[in-house]
Amino acid sequence: MRGKIKEYVFITIGMLMVAIGLYFFFMPQKLAIGGANGLAIVVNHWIPFLSIGNLMIIINIVLFIVAFIFIGAGFGIKTIYTSLGTSVIVSLFENIIPMGGPLSDDIILQLVIGVFISAIGMAIVFNQNASTGGTDIIAKIINKFWGLELGRGVLLCDFSITLMAGIAFGPRLAMYSLLGVILNGLVIDSTIDGINLSKQVNIVSEYSDNIKDYIVKDLERGATLYSAKGAYTGNIKDVVVTVVDRKDFIKLKNHIKTIDENAFVTVSNVYEVLGDGFKSIDE
Repeated sequence: MRGKIKEYVFITIGMLMVAIGLYFFFMPQKLAIGGANGLAIVVNHWIPFLSIGNLMIIINIVLFIVAFIFIGAGFGIKTIYTSLGTSVIVSLFENIIPMGGPLSDDIILQLVIGVFISAIGMAIVFNQNASTGGTDIIAKIINKFWGLELGRGVLLCDFSITLMAGIAFGPRLAMYSLLGVILNGLVIDSTIDGINLSKQVNIVSEYSDNIKDYIVKDLERGATLYSAKGAYTGNIKDVVVTVVDRKDFIKLKNHIKTIDENAFVTVSNVYEVLGDGFKSIDE
């Protein structure tokens, strides 16, 4: 139960960041950076009496109905919560904090800061095994019936929205929107990698039993032991291999330094770890 609450707290933080990036940075400059959000900005150009927040709610409801018909309920309750929640937050912003114009006349500045905020928010949502809905749902339908990969499906949908933005707002804003789509993907990927970053540590030491016990008992992590023969000395030693997060890596490094300053340690970055003590392999 505590894990579920934590999950939804992170999802809420993520969708709040997405809403902030959209409302304060994209919407005033009419930057349609893909997704249901971008589509709502374009549609608002032709149907101005409907606010962008309300359009997002309508678009997401229509997409959910289509998804239920064509792919069932497999996209999950968290996706419904995230996409509708983001739409509701934007709608609240429109009523509580009306924007008279962009925060800055520099469209590149608005684009970069907006992408930075919203993409990190989306990465937080994705990392909780949820989705922001929108073009993700369309991509899943395309994948089911035509076999196109999900990533390419999302890119195709977002590219189509930037073309619509070009028709509505002109080629200049369409090109800025396309740049935003590309930057958005890069920031999301790098943020997810950073969130999930772990360290794989290989340790050769005379005190391998002590180090193994520290990993298992103090850090409460798993470890693997195997014997290796040194090419120079010909001596056989135990090698301890473990995967830990960044915080535990600092503790482990300090412990090794305390007991064996001559230990040989190699460290590699690991961007995804599945299994006991880490993310479930089902996610």
